Amino acid sequence: MKDVLNRLINHETLSSEEAKTILKNISNGKYIPSQITCFLSIFMMRNITIEELRGFRDALLDLCIAVDIKEYNPIDLCGTGGDGKDTFNISTLASFITAGAGVHVAKHGNYGVSSSCGSSNVMEYLGIKFSNDIDFLKQSLENAGICVLHAPLFHPAMKNVGPIRRELGVKTFFNMLGPMVNPAFPQNQMVGVFNLELQRMYGYLYQDTDKNYSIVHSLDGYDEISLTGKTKIVANNAETLFSPEQLDIPQITQEAIFGGSSVEESANIFLKVINGHGTEAQTNVVCANAGLAIATTKQIDHKTGFELAKESLFSGKAKASLQSLIKLSS
Repeated sequence: MKDVLNRLINHETLSSEEAKTILKNISNGKYIPSQITCFLSIFMMRNITIEELRGFRDALLDLCIAVDIKEYNPIDLCGTGGDGKDTFNISTLASFITAGAGVHVAKHGNYGVSSSCGSSNVMEYLGIKFSNDIDFLKQSLENAGICVLHAPLFHPAMKNVGPIRRELGVKTFFNMLGPMVNPAFPQNQMVGVFNLELQRMYGYLYQDTDKNYSIVHSLDGYDEISLTGKTKIVANNAETLFSPEQLDIPQITQEAIFGGSSVEESANIFLKVINGHGTEAQTNVVCANAGLAIATTKQIDHKTGFELAKESLFSGKAKASLQSLIKLSS
């Protein structure tokens, strides 16, 4: 590792194979915590390259506990996090709305690192059990239309990195990797990223796959469709600039989608929205994101997906999906 650190300090970059090998060595406990901390820190101070990102991704996919749920053709709605915006749990809510609309979801998530409440924090608080048992996951998809893939259960190789990430408390390149390393290898993905450069790299890496994908970045910094301005969307065959008017809804303020300062506050907002009692801004933002996920999977237009998302929310189907998952967990 000493040689690698010296190279990186001298502004050299890693090949895909080198990046893959180093991450596997980290996973196998071959480096001490201070070396890992230094390694992570270097990538906070300079941009990661496409080759490095590819290598890190391939290492985690090689090492993960894979689950075969292809028969359900699920989608994952997952953001990188690290946008520093502290929104409420938009992609998690959008996942249940998507499931309520009849599109199966394999939700990859984790505890918050750079935010106060990640998707796993709020779901655990609501009573959802995390499991990597394939029968439980299939049962979840059958009954609730959604299964939760809590990252630590599927990426045990990352046990050497988890404590360091928590101590650092800031985004690292692992934030960049989260959406790319879903252990179900879903054919459909809606990914939110925290800047345009990462969106460009994701687009480059995803065009080499056979996935249906929508990669989103709000131009004012959000890793999701925020409705606070325009959002760039990179999909299989197009790059578009989305604005709220396209869904006949108003632009909103950043304050309207703030997520609270604790897990309890975040869970309260979550329940209010899924019960159909969220503010107009909260409702529109989750349905805009769920609508794009539905559209990505069904290969329909975003406006139609948005209407299906609203129907899922206000008919109670999204809430029923959540309740089914909580019931299974008990």
